[in-house]
Amino acid sequence: MDPFEVLGLPRRYDVDLRVAEKNHRELSRVLHPDKYASGTATERRDALTKAADVNEAWRIVRDPVRRAEALFTLEGIAVGETNEPKPDPELLMDVLEKREALAEAKVAGDLSKAWALIQQMTERMKAIEAELARATRLDASLLPKLGEMRFCRRFIEEAAAVAEESVGPVEALVPPRANPKN
Repeated sequence: MDPFEVLGLPRRYDVDLRVAEKNHRELSRVLHPDKYASGTATERRDALTKAADVNEAWRIVRDPVRRAEALFTLEGIAVGETNEPKPDPELLMDVLEKREALAEAKVAGDLSKAWALIQQMTERMKAIEAELARATRLDASLLPKLGEMRFCRRFIEEAAAVAEESVGPVEALVPPRANPKN
């Protein structure tokens, strides 16, 4: 399945997510199974299959990593950690250092340090996304960026879990305020 085609989008990394969401909503409305309740079994099955494809296409396109994976796959490039080049040693060292800093922040209960680490990795992820967005197509030379995105995402998820453990799920979504006394 080509998620870009399903949602009527150009096949590129830099998609307008507002347009993608609008297309998803419109297609979901048109293909809603209730509209085909009085149709034949084939019509109901086809509508359900198409609705499922639309939902899966939206999940893929809105997720930066899955969107990149889809584009590489559509270019005939195998993705997955076993198919991609080994990560750059510098990246591995940086992630290791950040994980150690996160562990220290967890032990110390230093939520602001966890947030700072999340911000650093979020900025790195945004830089990778910007690089992929500038490419006219994703070719094998950009495949290491996909692995780097995965490392960033995993770290952000781990750091968010540390923040959530410290303050709870709702409060973890809001960065702590700077201490006005410092």
